[in-house]
Amino acid sequence: MATHPDLLEMQARYERAAASGPAVITDGTTLLAGLWLAISPWVVGFDLTAPGVRVSNLVMGIAVAVTALGLTLMPQRMVRLSWASAVIGAWVVVSQWIIERSASSTSIMINNVLTGAVIMVLGAAAVAILTSAADRE
Repeated sequence: MATHPDLLEMQARYERAAASGPAVITDGTTLLAGLWLAISPWVVGFDLTAPGVRVSNLVMGIAVAVTALGLTLMPQRMVRLSWASAVIGAWVVVSQWIIERSASSTSIMINNVLTGAVIMVLGAAAVAILTSAADRE
């Protein structure tokens, strides 16, 4: 099965898609957004005032960064996980209200809404790039 011509052709398409300019920009930006999310509690200054959001941002930021790295290194295996970034982005947008029970500060709200929206858009873009690669040719 590993040498089936259709499988080899699909792997080649995913590799070409992952090496394209849009994919490299999307994956790199997603990696940076994930890293920002992970360190944002300390940079923005809510690491002590909102410990629940701090832990959520750290864990979700690392997850986004690892997913972006996986999309870069093995796109044919990670195509189904590319949706994970979009879902994590949606969680980041609403997490501060759920974790803090509507008591989020403005800095937490602005940081998480903007970062979550960026991660959602980049996750959807990664899906679109890799799905179009599978549909081409």
